[in-house]
Amino acid sequence: MEEHDEELNIKRAFQTQESSEIKTSNSWMIFKVMAEFVNGFEKLAQIGPCVSIFGSARSKSDNPYYIAAEEIAARLVKIGFGVITGGGPGIMEAGNKGAAKEGGKSVGLNIDLPFEQFDNAYIDSNKLINFDYFFVRKVMFVKYSQGFVVMPGGLGTLDELFEAFTLIQTKKIARFPIVLYGKDFWEGLITWIKEVLLEKERNVSPEDLDLISIVDTPEEAVAVIDNFYKKYVVKPNF
Repeated sequence: MEEHDEELNIKRAFQTQESSEIKTSNSWMIFKVMAEFVNGFEKLAQIGPCVSIFGSARSKSDNPYYIAAEEIAARLVKIGFGVITGGGPGIMEAGNKGAAKEGGKSVGLNIDLPFEQFDNAYIDSNKLINFDYFFVRKVMFVKYSQGFVVMPGGLGTLDELFEAFTLIQTKKIARFPIVLYGKDFWEGLITWIKEVLLEKERNVSPEDLDLISIVDTPEEAVAVIDNFYKKYVVKPNF
């Protein structure tokens, strides 16, 4: 069934459409995208300083990274931050769960997918937002986060990491701390960036790597963010 649907989508992409069809289809898509932006902006405009926690949707509750993400979220709430996650299971659930356990506020930016993704039970009921478009959802993550904690994950996690990395590097957004949790998981990627992108190809600058911290404990993860903002007084304004 999936192969059949994929084949139909590929064939449809090569079909010639009438000008009126294209205009109608594109116009309705624009309105749908606008509606997602407006809904997101309205719901998130009043949130206080928050940290986004990313990671695999497939991590179970007994996974060490799940347990660490839950503790990180709880510690962030204690020092005055709210928590934003992708709203789904796995590491996302752990982040919302840790915030909820400490009486903190947490946000879930859920994405409609044919597999894996469903909203978890720990998100504040008035701060769950559902998206159809990944790019709209990523705008919300970046616009309303004062820091990223990136747990081990898959392609979606890497996409979110490099989105933030690029926007900070190009000064499209203000600098904020990006924390990679799990040295064993991340060191291979960072080594490749240093040896290939930096030293061999010179596609990045040495200072770009200063944007990232790699840690191995929840205490270290929260300390990076706390130290970055220690000259500010941060209190959620949910």
